[in-house]
Amino acid sequence: MPDVRVRFSPAPTGSLHVGSARTALFNWLFARHHGATYLLRIEDTDAERSTEASAAEIQAVLGWLGLDWDEPPMHQSTRLDRYRAAAERLLADGVAYECYCTEEEVRARNEAAKSEGRPPGYDGHCRELTPADRERLAAEGRSASIRFRTPDEGSSTFDDLIRGEVSVEWFRIPDFVIVRSGGRPLFFLANAVDDLETGITHVIRGEDLLDSTHRVLALRRALSASPPPAYAHLPLIVGPDRAKLSKRHGAVAVEDLRDEGFLSEAVLNYLALLGWSPEDDREVMTGEELVAAFDLDQVTHAAAAFDHKKLTWMNGEHMRALPLDELVERVRPLAHERFGADIDETVLIATVRIGQERSETLVELVDQMDFLFVPESEFTIDPESWDVLVGTERVQEVLDASVKHLEACDWNHDAIDLRPTLTELDLKPRKVLKAVYVAVEGRAAGLPLFESVELLGRDRTLDRLLAAQARLTR
Repeated sequence: MPDVRVRFSPAPTGSLHVGSARTALFNWLFARHHGATYLLRIEDTDAERSTEASAAEIQAVLGWLGLDWDEPPMHQSTRLDRYRAAAERLLADGVAYECYCTEEEVRARNEAAKSEGRPPGYDGHCRELTPADRERLAAEGRSASIRFRTPDEGSSTFDDLIRGEVSVEWFRIPDFVIVRSGGRPLFFLANAVDDLETGITHVIRGEDLLDSTHRVLALRRALSASPPPAYAHLPLIVGPDRAKLSKRHGAVAVEDLRDEGFLSEAVLNYLALLGWSPEDDREVMTGEELVAAFDLDQVTHAAAAFDHKKLTWMNGEHMRALPLDELVERVRPLAHERFGADIDETVLIATVRIGQERSETLVELVDQMDFLFVPESEFTIDPESWDVLVGTERVQEVLDASVKHLEACDWNHDAIDLRPTLTELDLKPRKVLKAVYVAVEGRAAGLPLFESVELLGRDRTLDRLLAAQARLTR
């Protein structure tokens, strides 16, 4: 489908929400699956809320996700003259008109309509103003917005690729503003003009924009006789409790997921399964597999629940699938930021190797290796873990035996194994080794103990065990 063109059009007013990222992904997958063109359009006409920093960060996050676009990004703020020209055409054709009502006046008439049992919405107050009326109102110092005149009868109907036929009676859609009194175009007008001029053939976007489609289609028909694009409105993303997804459910910005140590391919994989699934119900998939399997036929209209636990599990699966050298490359910047750039590369690689099967995010893996790289003066045991050590059965004997064994044994994984020594004391290693974990790693569980001790070295390991003994004595 080489003539197919789709677009992702975020507003640069903050971070990239996972719902918006899912929309970007579905457009990208659709384009790549069909050999079509994928565009990025920055909808920054709201000068008060849009920022260049947000636009740059959105593009950076899309780049991190690998959602590349095929033409230079379009910024709506550079096209204001195009929207104004379209509005002038609509005025000249009589399908739009100048409205001098203030927000307070519109609000007051709405309240009156509701109290009298009439439907709310703009009441067409300025529909039939004469030139003399407009001149008089302008002379009063009133500024005019531009409203689109919606049909008085009939219905607006279109076929949605996911939801089937969508229809609404026109009397339910009052005349709506397309240019504010200050001259700023609204979403409906800019959207219609840009989709027309860039040849968009398919609009894939969130269900929350479903109602606006009727307005955009009416504007398109008034501006051009070209056929409208096909629409596909994606299901909402909600929290596990089926409520609107918000920060109380955990991270909802893709930047936060990136900073928490999630892999971009795992985030893509998980987002792809929110409202879509392949025919064979696979879950862990590469980007290439997603492109090959994706189409809109399998997209559901039921809301999809965003589950951080499921995402974390999936991230762990992707981490374990990475070749060791590639995982090291992902971890190294975080380790350098945390511990400095002069850490022992051999120890870093070995730590990633033993942690790969036991960590679910990059940050978790770096957290688990901190005991190897922090200076001894900064090594600490948190109170909860220290309570675990203190509560261990015959803890002084456990530490004494561990010190004696590690002072004399060869320094390799097999020789370091403390379990035979502890068994000779009639102790169950599984229950008492947690005290050694706490003394050596600063926590009651972490990276495999004997491999960790080998990497830490004999002197540092013994120093920590002796320090724990001294603290117990005190």
